[in-house]
Amino acid sequence: MSRILAIDYGIKRTGIAVTDEMQMIAFGLTTIPSETAIAFLKDYFSKEKVACVIVGEPKQMDGTPSQSAEIINAFVAKFQVAFPEMPVDRVDERFTSKMAFQTMIDSGLKKKHRQNKALVDEIAATIMLQDYLHYKK
Repeated sequence: MSRILAIDYGIKRTGIAVTDEMQMIAFGLTTIPSETAIAFLKDYFSKEKVACVIVGEPKQMDGTPSQSAEIINAFVAKFQVAFPEMPVDRVDERFTSKMAFQTMIDSGLKKKHRQNKALVDEIAATIMLQDYLHYKK
């Protein structure tokens, strides 16, 4: 089987998470500078079999697009040009960063480690992917 990859795209950083090949468990892969996302994904797709990609869709509490939606939509458009055969699913990413931060607190990370925004982005992508897997079943 192949993996599912999740992207928590941001202005500066992009968190990436993937599933195992059985698509049962989500785990954080890395956080990369956003401007390198397409190049990173080209390299990753050349090494790993990926069935589809999940990209966060930022929304406000009332369901309307948030401020960052325009930036993320532009990334998705570039992604679809670079990888026209790769299916893309959009998922609601509300609260994933807050949930990621709370996960860091709950796991006992010290304050210095919780300030690592790259780790927050990677955990947020993992939460988004785990929710997707749960919803898919």
